[in-house]
Amino acid sequence: MITYKTGLDFAVLQDREDPLSHYRSKFHIPKHSDGTDTIYFCGNSLGLQPKSTQSYIDQELKDWAELGVEGHVHGTNPWLSYHELLTDNMAQIVGAKPIEVVVMNTLTTNLHLMMVSFYKPTKTRYKILIEADAFPSDKYAVESQLRHHGYDDKEGLLLWHSRVGEELARYEDLENIIKNHGHEIALVMIGGVNYYTGQFFDLNRITTLGHDHGCIVGFDCAHGAGNVKLNLHQSGADFAIWCTYKYLNSGPGSLSGVFVHERHAYDNKLNRFTGWWSHNKETRFKMRDDFDLLPGAEGWQLSNPPILSMAAIKASLDMFGEAGMDNLITKSRKLTGYFEFLLNELKNDNIKIITPSQPGERGCQLSIQVKNANKNLHQKLTEAGIISDWREPDVIRCAPVPLYNSFKDVYTMVERLKIILNAQ
Repeated sequence: MITYKTGLDFAVLQDREDPLSHYRSKFHIPKHSDGTDTIYFCGNSLGLQPKSTQSYIDQELKDWAELGVEGHVHGTNPWLSYHELLTDNMAQIVGAKPIEVVVMNTLTTNLHLMMVSFYKPTKTRYKILIEADAFPSDKYAVESQLRHHGYDDKEGLLLWHSRVGEELARYEDLENIIKNHGHEIALVMIGGVNYYTGQFFDLNRITTLGHDHGCIVGFDCAHGAGNVKLNLHQSGADFAIWCTYKYLNSGPGSLSGVFVHERHAYDNKLNRFTGWWSHNKETRFKMRDDFDLLPGAEGWQLSNPPILSMAAIKASLDMFGEAGMDNLITKSRKLTGYFEFLLNELKNDNIKIITPSQPGERGCQLSIQVKNANKNLHQKLTEAGIISDWREPDVIRCAPVPLYNSFKDVYTMVERLKIILNAQ
């Protein structure tokens, strides 16, 4: 248990003793207008670029230039099997078995592909349950699935609301919804970490609750992968999806990850969309063979993957593999706890942290609610060299990421925030 202190000396000491501090130098950090490094607290939206990313991509460009199509089999990292280079590290990050994980497509595309297989509505059981303040793309996707199957997208959608005057969702309210409507619910689809509040949901608890009432359970872990210990296999969830451009630092719009629990690995009867990349690798290029489905998450692939995007993912995942997810979580909890401590020390009624205070119920993101939805505060932070993001109606999201943020970053951010608040 660490005892936090105010003052710059404490931050400097923590950075000096941090075994992961050298990773900061492995990232490109955007510059402020005065030429100094910005305080980059926006890894929950877009992670910074590892300096190694360019060399990883350059290697594939070199092989393409020198080998052409032969790069598929004779490249330094042969393209035919390139996605397999990502599997072990990604499985470690999300707490899964390699057979349960694949990197492919983009986030909402993969959500739709999972619902093709796991949303199986009937006349009496067709509703989908999500948290009321889910990321908009998730809500739009499940609404469109309801319409696609011929159901009303308002009547068929159940929402897990927080209570009036509260920001965080309560499990007892979810239990009541499923107790009363479980017989109507085909799919429970929750964001593993809520994008707005930063609340990290108990995946095991939600999965058990859903399964006990006959529901399929899936999670959107876009704000969780690389941020918290997801333990997807242990959770028992049927499926999960996540992006790689937030905490996993793979670049804007990069590919998505997919988890399908191993109990579904050899179920060839599951409905799914297929393509030649979900066909048996040994006979894929015989072209005229009948379809032969790959087992596990790989069996949901459609097309050959975009190698340049995967090279950027590999650059980051190799760093995660080296640093170790347990070590990153340990630092994250210290760093976020320090951030929370300093914000609370401000004792300013114009701001309030709405993210859970328990470390096991959050990742590194703290959501700062601003009195009277004063967006001007966020603008002034930006002008002061603090890169965070504003989410309507009244929240500044800040994420001190353990791979590249420091205790001094946290100290400096809060000092600049204090000056802005005191000037109002």
